[in-house]
Amino acid sequence: MVDQEQKDFKEFVEKMASYRGRHTELVTVLIPAEYNVNAVVNQLEAEKSTANNIKSRSTRNNVIEALEKIIRELKQGKQKYENGIAIFCGNTSLDEGKQDIEFFAIEPPRPLNTRLYRCDQTFVVDPLIEMTETAEIYGLLVIERKEATIGMLEGTRIKVLQKMTSGVPGKIRAGGQSSQRFARITEGMAKEFYRRVAEAMKTEFFEMKKLKGILVGGPIPTKEEFLEEGQLATSLKNKVIAVKDIGYADEHGLELLVEAAQEELAEQDITKEKKIMEKFFTVLGKDPEKGLYQYLRVKKALEMGAVDTLLLSETLERPIIKELTKIAEQMGTTVILVSDETDEGKQFTNLSGVGAILRFKVHI
Repeated sequence: MVDQEQKDFKEFVEKMASYRGRHTELVTVLIPAEYNVNAVVNQLEAEKSTANNIKSRSTRNNVIEALEKIIRELKQGKQKYENGIAIFCGNTSLDEGKQDIEFFAIEPPRPLNTRLYRCDQTFVVDPLIEMTETAEIYGLLVIERKEATIGMLEGTRIKVLQKMTSGVPGKIRAGGQSSQRFARITEGMAKEFYRRVAEAMKTEFFEMKKLKGILVGGPIPTKEEFLEEGQLATSLKNKVIAVKDIGYADEHGLELLVEAAQEELAEQDITKEKKIMEKFFTVLGKDPEKGLYQYLRVKKALEMGAVDTLLLSETLERPIIKELTKIAEQMGTTVILVSDETDEGKQFTNLSGVGAILRFKVHI
């Protein structure tokens, strides 16, 4: 299953990459997440003065006009963008002497970390290309009695969020303490540590809307003790998709955890897609009045507000996907894009690639 916003973003980046200017008159401006737009406007005003030194009259005029257009748009927009903004503007006409100044802008789906101004024969899209890959976010935890590391897997990148230590002493007890008392003290410290880790995980992940799952790693029996006694929020515990034996509780442990859970990670999207397609085919077989397929019938049901879940194959033409998605959004309908990587997805594609699970029965 693929996010529609992600597909639209990828399509936009590919379009920007396809442009070729006759001269160095395509302007790219990348503004990082939460960066002050006024600072960029001031820079572009200075660049406009520098552009006056361009020898070619037509190139000079085109660059200055592009910069002026970008400046106008920025002054009318936000002061800061949560994920930053990518702006592309310039003369896209391939005919010598003709002018067609086009302006494009997009707020990326993930924080943009690059600040850039460039005037060239092509738009600069490299910093955006990595974002065209679906960024699946998973929470990571590696834990032992003495330390724990909380991290996040975003796409292929592992980020450390928190490192914690417990203060639980080793096996050698202090002189004069009974072994039973020492064991009770260390056990209590360990349980308190588990609770602190659980609270830290709640802080990091509880409101993370794109969190797809959580991986937990550590030595036996620490990770199991944490899940049983750490009082991890139920909604987070339900997101645990893999528990792995890992001998480290540091950054290296996070890497080993991700490596050990490759099978579970690979199955996530496929499993969800199989389930929704199985539901769709079950509805068609057992209660056919609550399921539809084929473009015209599904579109009519959509317009009636009868569709609960709209299923669209990734192989459909983009205009059809956009048209039906727009209607679905107006009707509060869930939209799911289905790949053709599974047997169910291929079967659905052969069945027109357009399907619906209905809220109520309709006669079409």
